[in-house]
Amino acid sequence: MTATKTLRTPAALAQAGLIAPERVRALEAVAAQYAVAVTPAVAELVAACGEPLARQYLPDEAELSQTPEERADPIGDHAHMPVEGVVHRYPDRVLLKVTHACAVYCRFCFRREMVGPGGEGALNAAQLDAALAYIESRPEIWEVILTGGDPLVLSPRRLAELMGRLGAVDHVKVVRLHTRLPVVDPEAVTEAMVAALKAPGKAVYVALHANHPAELTPAARAACARFVDAGIPMVSQSVLLRGVNDDPAVLGALMRAFVETRIKPYYLHQGDLAPGTSHLRVGIEEGQALMRALRGDYSGLCQPTYVLDIPGGHGKAPIGPAYAEGEDGAWRVEDPNGGRHAHPPKG
Repeated sequence: MTATKTLRTPAALAQAGLIAPERVRALEAVAAQYAVAVTPAVAELVAACGEPLARQYLPDEAELSQTPEERADPIGDHAHMPVEGVVHRYPDRVLLKVTHACAVYCRFCFRREMVGPGGEGALNAAQLDAALAYIESRPEIWEVILTGGDPLVLSPRRLAELMGRLGAVDHVKVVRLHTRLPVVDPEAVTEAMVAALKAPGKAVYVALHANHPAELTPAARAACARFVDAGIPMVSQSVLLRGVNDDPAVLGALMRAFVETRIKPYYLHQGDLAPGTSHLRVGIEEGQALMRALRGDYSGLCQPTYVLDIPGGHGKAPIGPAYAEGEDGAWRVEDPNGGRHAHPPKG
């Protein structure tokens, strides 16, 4: 069966043939705790590609198992929230969470306690005014990152209004939007939406979240081209996930797919300690080995920065493998094939 609308319940997933009917009752307990939404485009991907896509988008009984280190706010958003909707963790940039709705709900989401039905909802008019007033009052804020939720679920009218208000803040020079939409609902990326993102005098970037090369379908690539052809550069972010992209060939193919789509690989995130996600997390040592496998075998354009968002709100740290170590005023540098070399060379 082909889905014609977003599937939001285990029963709907079973009717579409994406899960076995006998799993519906158990998965209703998952859906009661964490939001479910699978767009028609994602339903097609799951049906065609199976496990690597299903693990990202379909609810799983394993989500009901929580480990002691997991937490509702794993990266400490609330520790750096001066006003509702604004996270000011770094001096020169802020997150502006205008909505907590998404077109789909990823099973590994680090904000899964905040998004979807029963979550924190969208900012109301007074809250948005207060958030923008905070940004306007702090000249050190150079970049505003629109996130949530997915800011591109807003209508072009609302996006244009928001971009206009940010465009009027002289010290804000860069606006970045984080989204899944070109992958999960590519037809929603319309010319009207792209036009709404323009802000005179501001550099606008779109960061696409995708985790498997199969997500970069022809339709998704065409949606991304609408941004890039309009002069909006794109970067990527991915999450390292067990059974999805924890393989050098798959990860390399994903990075190549980004570059072919004119998207610069930016971040590969270590999985956050969100509740019920331990079955999807990969160890840091495994992640470092994957990054070593990319280095040398894939173009420099294909190299993301492997990062950990330190729990408690302490910010991102690069955790990729090291290739150089100093000793007695000299260095030993490892090449991509594992050879070690003195620098400067002796003799």
